[in-house]
Parts: sequence; C-alpha cells; structure tokens
Amino acid sequence: MDVVQLKTLIHVAELGSLSKASDRLHIAQPALSRQIRQLEKELGVYLFERHGRGMQITEAGREVLAHATRIMEEMESIRSSVAGGRAAFRGSVVVGTTPTVAEIVTVPLVSRIRQAHPDLAVRFSSAFSGYLLDWLQRGELELAISYDPQPLHTLRIVPVMMENLMLVGPAQTGLRLDQPVPFDSLAGHQLVLPSARHGLRKIMDECAQARGLKLTTSVEADSFGAMIDLVRHGFGLTALPLASVHAQLENGTLCAAPLVEPTPMRKLVLVYPADRRVSPAARYVGDTFVEIAADLVGRGIWAGHML
Repeated sequence: MDVVQLKTLIHVAELGSLSKASDRLHIAQPALSRQIRQLEKELGVYLFERHGRGMQITEAGREVLAHATRIMEEMESIRSSVAGGRAAFRGSVVVGTTPTVAEIVTVPLVSRIRQAHPDLAVRFSSAFSGYLLDWLQRGELELAISYDPQPLHTLRIVPVMMENLMLVGPAQTGLRLDQPVPFDSLAGHQLVLPSARHGLRKIMDECAQARGLKLTTSVEADSFGAMIDLVRHGFGLTALPLASVHAQLENGTLCAAPLVEPTPMRKLVLVYPADRRVSPAARYVGDTFVEIAADLVGRGIWAGHML
C-alpha cells in the first residue's frame, strides 16, 4: 500500500469513473486501474463495484476512503509543522478567485505579499467556483478562494466568513447603507443579475422563492464589470458584496443598501487540495487573505461576519 494508491482511490471514489480520474490526474487509465487492483488485492476486499456507467464505491471502500483522507491530512500536517520557520518565500503561487473576490482583494493581497516577501510572485485566475475547483483538482491552482463548495475528499475547505449581499443601484436611486431595504421590495424593480449557473443568482432566487415572489431580470451578465456598467447606466439594480463596489460608493457613481427579511448571504472559504502537498507559500497567501478579510469586515468595508 502506498500514498499514490490512496490518492487514486480518493479521486476515483469522488468521480465514479477511471476515465474521469485519468483526465484529472493526467495519468493513463490502465495505470490507475492497476493501482486500484493492487490495493484491493492487498486488502482482500473489493473497493469498487464495476458497471457500465463507471465505478461505485463499496461499503468496505468507504471505510478505506475515510482512512485515506485522514492519512492525507496527517501528511499535510507534518509538512506544515516543519515549514513554519522559513524567513522568506520565493517562486510563485497560483491562486484562483471568483470575479467579485478578485475585485476586492487582488491589490491589498499583492501589496501585503510584496512587502513581506518581495521574491514571491502571485498569479491570479478568476472564474466561477465550479471552474476553480476543477482547476484545483487538476493541479493548475494551489489555492482557491471560493463560495461554499460541496465537501469532497479531494478538497480541504477552510471557512473564512459569511458575506452579506447588498442592493446596489446608480447614484440617483438614493440607496443608503443606514436604510435597509426589505427583500420583498425587489418585486417591483428591474434587476441585473448573473445567469442561473452563477452562485449569486441561486442565492437571490432562493430568497425570492422563500418570500413567494419572482424576480424580474432585465439583463443577465456573468461579468462583474458588465454588471457594474449596466447598473451605472440605469438598466436595473443588482446584488453584490459591499467591498466589491466600495470604491464606486466612495466616488458617488453607485449607491447601496442592506437587503433584509431575508438577507442574502453566502459562505466564503479557502480551498486547498487534500491529496497533495500544499506549499508553505500557498498557505501564507491563504492566511494573508484571511487577515485582509478580517480587516475589511472590521472596518465595515466588507459586510458580513468572520467564521
């Protein structure tokens, strides 16, 4: 039994398919199949049931999977315990963020990193959470800053904060941060929202359903910049994190108010791979992001609360 076999077990169990695991891990399918067979032979049990639609993990496989996940976590703890004393980081870290998070933290995060570790480069990739997690599992990212993904054995999820979504409109709308707006009042407004596959849209639709109303979307836009431009030019109101539009509130091009009864919220998390080494530099970037988020929440720039 070795770590490579356990890693293969984790990915095949999650994806339910050798071919999908082969694509994600960039390892030939026969090699993955051989690793699973060797592990089954050593343990003397079948870990998967093979069928035409893929591979389904057995009860014995689930027990082994739980142990395999803990082993990967322990290995990462060993690495973390001996890496904490390094004075300076070099090389690069590849970080994935959602578009709204990128708007909030890119500049302060790079500023902090540049000041503390001038030889550490950071590359940002911005996309929907689903894409970020796929890139993370494929090894194309070292860290993702995402919104509340499904728990998976291949991911280590660290809660950061609960973020409140604010009602945002053009300056002439007269929205005020000290005057909350009932969610029910959105029934009479044209809205600019992302498409249904976007997590923010799902949260808004769930809140509307809970109140028994239907939102009227005048334009759908999955680009943060496009949403802001559409709102600024009077095509409708939108819902966004306060910090992502704080600069526009300061210069008077937009205005915002808290949404209440209910308040649309979403959980912001750090996501690391659970099946491979996380570099000390990547952990440092994640810790620095949490410090920045706590500072912005404490100063009232990012509406929500830390977890």
